[in-house]
Amino acid sequence: MKDVWLLGSIGFLLALSVVILRSVAPALFPLYFVYIFVSILAFWFFSQVGFEIVSIFSKHFYIISIILLILTLIIGRVTNGAIRWIPLGPFTLQPAELVRPFLIAFFAVHLIRGELKFGKFVRVLVLLALPTFLILVQPSLGVSILTVIGFFGVLISSNFDKKYVLMGLAILLILLPISWNLLAPYQKGRLEAFLNPSSDPLGAGYNSLQSTIAVGSGKIFGKGLGKGIQTQLSFLPEKQTDFIFAAVSEELGMVGAGMMLLATFIILFRLVIYMESATSPAARAYLSGFLLTYLIQVFIHTGMNMGILPITGLPFPLVSAGGSSLLATMIGLGISLGAYRK
Repeated sequence: MKDVWLLGSIGFLLALSVVILRSVAPALFPLYFVYIFVSILAFWFFSQVGFEIVSIFSKHFYIISIILLILTLIIGRVTNGAIRWIPLGPFTLQPAELVRPFLIAFFAVHLIRGELKFGKFVRVLVLLALPTFLILVQPSLGVSILTVIGFFGVLISSNFDKKYVLMGLAILLILLPISWNLLAPYQKGRLEAFLNPSSDPLGAGYNSLQSTIAVGSGKIFGKGLGKGIQTQLSFLPEKQTDFIFAAVSEELGMVGAGMMLLATFIILFRLVIYMESATSPAARAYLSGFLLTYLIQVFIHTGMNMGILPITGLPFPLVSAGGSSLLATMIGLGISLGAYRK
């Protein structure tokens, strides 16, 4: 059974992505069409396979994910001090993004089997810590945060003693000083600039200030495609990825940004419906993890574009440029559709 609301919302966001990216970053095309095509095929494939088949291979997905993350650190290409991408001819692959839906599926299957006692909980935390650490040292703070959030979404759907949540939070608090030392200097600067962006308007606070200017300058209907001052004159950094919401707001206005958020809300609402009619408890746990990840990613991206959250470098799902992010989101949505009892 086709979900017209889900497919329509995905189609709208992909079309919006093409329109805005051709305006702010035309050099991405026609190569980016290949990413879109492959992502659509991946969505169709996983939606047809069903969650039962995915769960059978969940351990294999976890092992392959760890291998890809290690390979990134060995043969990955260094860009702006980060080593996140594996070059594949004219294309690049970012394993940290790609493995997220498969890690959620693995933890969903692993946590649902049997009662979650202390020993098993500790083992699962170790299994979570390994990919999270490999992503964090690339460094990719935003993706590592989403990985932990996805795990937490799965955890709240499993049969466990609530005291383990308090234990997990306590462990996170203990690890915060260590995590701060693992952050790259520019990431520390982003967090410090968030507290007071005007203290360094041409340095660490530049991105936040320029994005809020872009969002506000679009007003209701925007300045028109190709006419945004912040985007077209390159005042807005990373306009095709981290600040795509600001680019849409400036060129298409509140109307364009509102439709973008509305389509995203429909997708999130459909995921909630899927949870109510999931094919199994593991499928419901997966949907919980993917839903929470999707929601937090949208919230963080929109918040940092509006200057109310620190810059973390997270793309807007389905709209921002980034083939690996697009592919991961479409795979996650395909698995979600396959987890729905039609």
